[in-house]
Amino acid sequence: MNRFIKVFRLLLILMLLTSGTSYGGGVDTAAPLTILFTHDLHDNLLPYSLEKDGLVESYGGYARLQTVIKQQREKDPEVVLVDGGDFCMGTLFQTIFSQEAPGLRLMGQMGYDVITLGNHEFDFGPAGLAESLTAAQTSKDPLPLMVAGNIAFPVDSAGKINEPLTKMKDAMGAYGVGEYTILERKGYRIGIFGIMGKEAASCAPMAGVAFTDPIEQARNIVEKLQKQEKVDLIICLSHSGTVSEPDKSEDVILAQKVPGINVIISGHSHSKLDQPITVGDTIICSAGEYGENLGMVTLKKSSATAWKEANYRLIPIDASIPGDAAISQRIEKFKTMVQQSYLDSMNMKFDGKLAYSPFSFAPISQIWSQHAEQPLADLISDAYIYAVKQAEGADYQPVDAAIVLNGTIRASFIKGDITVSDVFNISSLGIGPDKKSGYPLIAVYLTGKELKSACEVDASITPIINSAQLYMSGITYTFNPNRLIFNRVTDVALQRPDGSREEIDDSKLYRVVVGLYSAQMLSVVGEKSFGLLSIVPKTKEGVVITNFEDQIIRDTSAGSKNEVKEWVAIAKYLQSFDQIDGVRQIPSYYNQKQGRKIVNEQTSIASILAKPNTIAWAAYGLITFVLLLIILAIRVFIRRRRRIPEAAQIVESKLP
Repeated sequence: MNRFIKVFRLLLILMLLTSGTSYGGGVDTAAPLTILFTHDLHDNLLPYSLEKDGLVESYGGYARLQTVIKQQREKDPEVVLVDGGDFCMGTLFQTIFSQEAPGLRLMGQMGYDVITLGNHEFDFGPAGLAESLTAAQTSKDPLPLMVAGNIAFPVDSAGKINEPLTKMKDAMGAYGVGEYTILERKGYRIGIFGIMGKEAASCAPMAGVAFTDPIEQARNIVEKLQKQEKVDLIICLSHSGTVSEPDKSEDVILAQKVPGINVIISGHSHSKLDQPITVGDTIICSAGEYGENLGMVTLKKSSATAWKEANYRLIPIDASIPGDAAISQRIEKFKTMVQQSYLDSMNMKFDGKLAYSPFSFAPISQIWSQHAEQPLADLISDAYIYAVKQAEGADYQPVDAAIVLNGTIRASFIKGDITVSDVFNISSLGIGPDKKSGYPLIAVYLTGKELKSACEVDASITPIINSAQLYMSGITYTFNPNRLIFNRVTDVALQRPDGSREEIDDSKLYRVVVGLYSAQMLSVVGEKSFGLLSIVPKTKEGVVITNFEDQIIRDTSAGSKNEVKEWVAIAKYLQSFDQIDGVRQIPSYYNQKQGRKIVNEQTSIASILAKPNTIAWAAYGLITFVLLLIILAIRVFIRRRRRIPEAAQIVESKLP
């Protein structure tokens, strides 16, 4: 009998072990784990409209998003909900980012477990982010955990951190921002960390902090999670992104070089992956932008350290989904705050109608991806010149050109009514010295040669860095993308308001209007062109500008001296259009290109080699020199080969 009991106990122990369960309540290796994810929400708290296949449809909105999140939690209460950064900056709600932290507080209410910082969380500088984190904590609302793995605080020569960075460091410490965090779900220990990619870091000029190498830091964190924390699963919230070329895709490279990561939630590039990218045992997931979709990936453990994808979906957040009442009410309260604290002083209403567009402009995805003139950019650059003229009144100094940077265009207009909110979304980035949302316009002077260089920057740098594409009012130029880099522009001239063409004088100073951020980017063109192109903004007297804020355009016509914001310039320009049936309407002029940027795709020898500039002549000279060296080397080699048999014959003739 005792022998039978011993055998029975042994069999019972074996059964428990093979089922993955111990007496202490161990891990059920058969239990699937679901991760819900978003990224690049950009403060799109409310639904927005998109035109697809000629139909205008409504997408996104945090209230709808919450409805779907609740549905998934009802099916599985232990889902993990995360965000990959850039949750703020992009709509009017960003205007209360520092004071009220609407995005953070809503994400806390929605039950987000962990989020990371994107480059746009730093748009208001270290002080702005510090104030936002403090405001979120002061509210006493539930808040998501936050991870940021490769932030470093630089010190001065005395070994001290400056005051704004100290403020941000203290605020992050009080919030509890760390390299990583540990969640426990379904018996699994889940390590989650955040990383800022290199390209994203370069898009955060106001951050003040330094960002350490993302791959090296990811390796260090993964090692800690594996060896010290003994986690079962590692999730990286990476604000790095993916692109079509794998060798340029930062998150693909991250997966290749840090294979210990199980899942990468990939933000920053706004990518929409209908199927995940698999690199070894790493699964890379992206759900698109602005809350258009809620991403969902379900995993099953396939070995001690590996997991496999069991299910992957992008759930559309569209008009068929009812909004969650509690989130809707909260958003309305934040909307009222925006109205009172930001718009009332401008005599504008959040949903106030400014104009009507009888046609749709190209979607933002097309604007960002195409290297060509864009009618929307024409409208924006024309608006800059109009706004300066209105602001300066009788003191107006003629503007020769206006420049718009591709990366500063954040949305587009579709056919229909255009509201104040819609216009803000077009140029929503940044903050001015007045501490109010929106980059201000500034006026600088460039030489004619520098204007031509700006055209060459667009022609040659854009294929390398698409966000650097330039659009210009007041200039017409032609370039051939098949020509030698930095020698692609074949024709450039001023394009006056009456349509006439005027040749550019290389030595003359021309007045140019540009956004504050764009001016700062233009000033570092030399770095991007290896020093071959130079654009140095100057004053009217030709003095190099050291502080761009001194050149801000202010509305002196009203006596207020308020900064003229990029987005306000567009709003005022729309209000200048003729009325049709009592409504301002965008003219058909902006439904077509105006010959400001002409792309010549010819591949003939003549079109590629004609009109070489000094850079081309230098390159051609170098190529010619190298070719001559090669020809000379070949000739020397052939002569030596010929001498060998001749020498052999001489030796042979002298033999007895």
